[in-house]
Amino acid sequence: MIKGRVIGRVWSTKRLEALPQGALLEVEVESGSRLIAFDPLGCGEGEEVLVTQGSVAAGWFEGVRAPVDALIVGSIDESG
Repeated sequence: MIKGRVIGRVWSTKRLEALPQGALLEVEVESGSRLIAFDPLGCGEGEEVLVTQGSVAAGWFEGVRAPVDALIVGSIDESG
């Protein structure tokens, strides 16, 4: 898994039917690079998240072959 921070949303007026409804978020990872991840959790800008990639991300969707290669799987709580 990759740790990152949500830095924005990606808006798309046209998308493949196989892509489920949900948000596409831009995430900056610890190395400074950025990726676009599908967000089923409702995360917001500035939130720290955990992202999984590849076949694990695509395999999360039941009954559909979603063209997703990065999936937000967790929101990191601030430690207190």
